[in-house]
Amino acid sequence: MFDLKVINSVLGELEEERGIPRDKVIGAIESALATAYKKEYGKHGQDIRAKLDLATGATEFAQVKTVVDESTVRFEDEEEEEAAPVSDVETGEEEPALPRFDPEKHILLADAKFIKRDAQLGDELVFPLENQTDYGRIAAQTAKQVIIQKIREAEKVSVVAEYGKREGEIVSGTVQRMERGNIFVDLGRATGILPFEEQIRGERFRQGERLRAYLYQVEDSPRGVYLRLSRAHPQFLAKLFAVEAPEVQNGVVVVKSVAREAGSRSKIAVASTDPHVDPVGSMVGQRGVRVSTVTSELGGEKIDIIEWSEDPKAYIEEALSPARALSVDIDEAEHRAVVTVADDQQSLAIGRGGQNVRLAAKLTGWSIDIVGAHGENIAEADKTGEVVAEQAATE
Repeated sequence: MFDLKVINSVLGELEEERGIPRDKVIGAIESALATAYKKEYGKHGQDIRAKLDLATGATEFAQVKTVVDESTVRFEDEEEEEAAPVSDVETGEEEPALPRFDPEKHILLADAKFIKRDAQLGDELVFPLENQTDYGRIAAQTAKQVIIQKIREAEKVSVVAEYGKREGEIVSGTVQRMERGNIFVDLGRATGILPFEEQIRGERFRQGERLRAYLYQVEDSPRGVYLRLSRAHPQFLAKLFAVEAPEVQNGVVVVKSVAREAGSRSKIAVASTDPHVDPVGSMVGQRGVRVSTVTSELGGEKIDIIEWSEDPKAYIEEALSPARALSVDIDEAEHRAVVTVADDQQSLAIGRGGQNVRLAAKLTGWSIDIVGAHGENIAEADKTGEVVAEQAATE
């Protein structure tokens, strides 16, 4: 018999604090009891199951046998070569060998029909076993390990289910520790990993400090659940604006594209589904309060907010702001744009280290060539944002 108060207390605690369903824990206990029973009183090959009655605390044990015949199992007197895998003539693939008949877990169809008239192949027949209350030390230890393992598995499933729904969202937590450049973040029920390459350059966090990041991947591996976080991801910027700007959250303003060099500078293109709403103004906020809040979260990162346009020329011209273009010529076939700028706009168009034209190309998805007013080639950036050539690169 079990102490039902203790069991119900544990079940409630696990369900509330760890999100593990009661039936999962009960299943773990029953599995552990069956394992302990088999280790102490059972035989090799037996399929023993336990049933715990939470109303009385009593446990019932039973042996389960599967109904089989000559087509589903092989017998010991058959030649070994018959047990070898055989090739399917149509597919050429090998079919697995039939399992060997085991009287402890199999029952022949003819015998099963004496017990259950409508028995069919694959059915399971249950045979009650004598209840036992005395378990050896090894069996008890095995039961404890099974319970711990089953609860961990159930908790893992619960964590994957919870955070799988939050993939692609901003999560917050507390810095737990730092190892080899990676930051481990306590998110409550799980630990997130902020890899070094997903951090904003120059940012430093201390143990116990609160941190917000973008959950970009929930990885379920044999070693555990890994929640991959990022503060450098372009979508982190978009999601921060969704928090600050209700127009983005309710879909009136749509983020069309983001190009980002984390910690330094970003460009974000937005459009409005309502002609009466200014998308850029919505992102900037009154007196710039919204964009300032996002900039502060990102450690002073400069953010250029531009209005998206269906017209490639207008879009590319906007993407190169703050520089002003004299003309934009596009080649649809090559997906390339040639932008002519005045002499005093060249450094703005290119940006320090080619950053402005690089981000503009990445944002629009067009390769961009910057040429001077006299036709001289100044800089080229392909649509991935890589600067191919650059002659002037000062801002």
